[in-house]
Amino acid sequence: MEYDLLVNSIIAFLVFSCMSSAIYCFNDIEDLEFDKMHPKKCDRPLASGVISLSLGWLLFVFLAVFACMSAYIVNQGLFVIMLIYLILNLFYTLKLKQFAIIDVFIIAVGFVLRVYAGSVVTNIALSEWIILMTFLLALFLGFAKRRDDVLIYEKTNVQSRRNTSQYNMIFLNSVLSIITAVIIVAYMMYCMSDGVVIHMGSRKVYFTSVFVILGLFRYLQHTFINEQTGSPTQVLFTDHFLQLILMGWILTFTFIIYV
Repeated sequence: MEYDLLVNSIIAFLVFSCMSSAIYCFNDIEDLEFDKMHPKKCDRPLASGVISLSLGWLLFVFLAVFACMSAYIVNQGLFVIMLIYLILNLFYTLKLKQFAIIDVFIIAVGFVLRVYAGSVVTNIALSEWIILMTFLLALFLGFAKRRDDVLIYEKTNVQSRRNTSQYNMIFLNSVLSIITAVIIVAYMMYCMSDGVVIHMGSRKVYFTSVFVILGLFRYLQHTFINEQTGSPTQVLFTDHFLQLILMGWILTFTFIIYV
């Protein structure tokens, strides 16, 4: 049974990776002219000319069709989620990303759909806390990236997104501070909820909140002081302190549950 769950999880991950790649291709095609003016995005395959526009379209169609067909074969529930994800992102790329705030919310919904996909293929029920935390964390990272875009716009006068002018530093700093506070409160409520206490077999899960707060504050330091949050993945892979915080969270959680 555990082997089947692992296989299904891996398949869902690969299928969603294909669909995400398809969406990235479509998004890069639509944003080609904007990406050419961006100091970092100009190195992307399409913007730099490494991949032709026709090949970009071919990759988009192939990956999208392959992902949908694979999802249908594996699980019809996964197929439905995949279609919703595809349609949502097509609308996002063509129209919705022109509207500030809505664009980040759409991205956050996309991450929630990924979590639902994992739940469908493994038959593991999702708690409202997982959904909420996924949504909030995606909002946090999304608005941090928008702040990076505004920073580039203020320094170079180059608008790397259609809606960059609809944001400013004061607004984004306020939003990030609010979301940080909400995430901390939500995580502490999750740790002390009856369901978690019963499921984990311990009332000490709240100790892990120390690492969550540290991680959020460290990322805010990158955002407000270092001004390097254009790529959350790059931040995670290059910041050893953040890696230690993540490791501490995992080890503390493991210790509380199993020791």
